[in-house]
Amino acid sequence: MQTAKVPDTPKYPDRPITVIVPFSAGSGPDLIARLLEKAAMQHLGQPLVVVNKPGGAGSLGFNELVAAAPDGYTIGISSVELILNPLYGSSKYNYLSALEPLAQATSSISVLVIQANQPWNNVKDVIDYGETNSGKLKFGHQGIGSFSHIVGETFSLAAGSHLEQVPFRGGGETIAALLGGHIQIAFVSPAMAKEHLKNGTLRALAVSDNQRLNDPVFAQVPTFKEQGYDIVFNSWFGIASPKELPPHIKNKLAEGLKSIIATPEFQKSVEAMGYQLDFAGPKEATAKWQDDSKKLTKTVRDTGILELIKTQKQ
Repeated sequence: MQTAKVPDTPKYPDRPITVIVPFSAGSGPDLIARLLEKAAMQHLGQPLVVVNKPGGAGSLGFNELVAAAPDGYTIGISSVELILNPLYGSSKYNYLSALEPLAQATSSISVLVIQANQPWNNVKDVIDYGETNSGKLKFGHQGIGSFSHIVGETFSLAAGSHLEQVPFRGGGETIAALLGGHIQIAFVSPAMAKEHLKNGTLRALAVSDNQRLNDPVFAQVPTFKEQGYDIVFNSWFGIASPKELPPHIKNKLAEGLKSIIATPEFQKSVEAMGYQLDFAGPKEATAKWQDDSKKLTKTVRDTGILELIKTQKQ
């Protein structure tokens, strides 16, 4: 009796893979995609084709990724905005249920920076000043509901004093306003703060991580937790796909991406950009999405950010 032949699993990939970047060219997510692109042939066997789809704080690109066929030929760069946008009512889908992570590649935290000539030496000094100089502390961030806004409002809440928030369109504008004396505090990424710390125009008082950064420029900057404030937030970039990828395709992508992220070239480039290498596979990244969703949902409510966004939409 002749045994029926089991059909071979189709070879994957046998053509280029599109990577949707939900942000503009030159942005952090775009730079991560370009690094993956460089090593794709060696580790995935096909090239990656990077396509920028900016708009709606990432929602335009995330929507396109959700709508793509789950065949492994369309993947996308993921970021914390896929959690935040549904909370703010600014997305078509709940991305946590419509997408799944293939890998997390990097993370970044927020740094509290001040002008170098300010008399404050630590977070307590800033809080004490705020208590005795009501209305004189303004903090800058990169847009209502942004990661830096969340960290800033959490600091304001933890300090027990109200700091006036001032939104800007990016880290560069925020730092320019700080240097010009228009605000007294800024919450920015290490990458944005680094050169200013090196040339002595700014000082950093705290980082929003569980531990101090390894970068020598930031090695002496304490965490908020060291100073008695439970403020721990990190933003991240990774790679996601539509739900329901066939297991052999998901495994091939996950292993290939893991190999790229493990290369010295990728890691050196990430560190040069001011990000921290922070790899997680599909299972660990899924847990991270869920944990961050719970934490951020509570935070945007407790800090009043959600109500502020609702008011602006009316």
